[in-house]
Amino acid sequence: MSEADTIDFNNPAPCTITSLTAELRAARLQAGDIVLVHTSLSKIGWVAGGPVAVVEALMRVLTPQGTLMMPTHTGDNSDPAFWVNPPVPEAWWQAIRDESPAYDPATTPTRGMGAVVEAFRKYPGVIRSEHPVVSFAAWGKHAAELTVNHALTADLGEGSPLSRLYDRDGYVMLIGVDHGNNTSLHLAEYRADFPWARRDVQGCVMKVDGERRWVEYPRLEISDHDFATLGADYERTIRYAPAKLGSADLRLLRQRPLVDYAVRWLRANRTPPQIPPDDLPDNG
Repeated sequence: MSEADTIDFNNPAPCTITSLTAELRAARLQAGDIVLVHTSLSKIGWVAGGPVAVVEALMRVLTPQGTLMMPTHTGDNSDPAFWVNPPVPEAWWQAIRDESPAYDPATTPTRGMGAVVEAFRKYPGVIRSEHPVVSFAAWGKHAAELTVNHALTADLGEGSPLSRLYDRDGYVMLIGVDHGNNTSLHLAEYRADFPWARRDVQGCVMKVDGERRWVEYPRLEISDHDFATLGADYERTIRYAPAKLGSADLRLLRQRPLVDYAVRWLRANRTPPQIPPDDLPDNG
């Protein structure tokens, strides 16, 4: 969606920090909450100040006593042999492994995460986890606790920022996106512990003892192909109605009961033939 497409000439005013703050509070986000946010800026509409205004509004509501977290994934820092969106020639693979810069929490940009995430990760006081592929960034009271020691093999499972958000009984907020973008449901995949679950070997570039290295690690094969259906079923079960942020649907849900429901739902509904190749490590 282009910027022009976000301009509504029938709307008497644009979205602003003030209007977004009021709508976030109306959606029951409160000072001191701990929340993982996934957002599509274009779905909100035209915002005075763009992605920075969205970040400022979230921080204003939460206050420094709260905690704001966002996914800052870098899917292009992965083995090009897995890439499908788009693929690259096999003749390039080794050069990519040999020459790509190592992941650096301070400088490595996200890929496919959106403008709000890119603005947030560079904000003063934001801490980013060390995972070179599926990092998370956080700001506020519990930022360090959520992001510390994000090991390669933790990925999106136990020991990840997602599991620490669960331990804190935090929230998930979806702004202009549905549960197909809800990374917390990957934690449920790990906990579903399917007997037929498969693991592959992923690779990435990272610093080890201060030196750039290509590192390979085992990873659970995951998929979000049924997350939208799962999330819709959960919302029907709890009779949930989304709020609004600008023109976007806004969902604010406690993560712990959602993940617990998702574990049960996945065990009941997902079967081996339904799982397509994992789309997480792609360079798209």
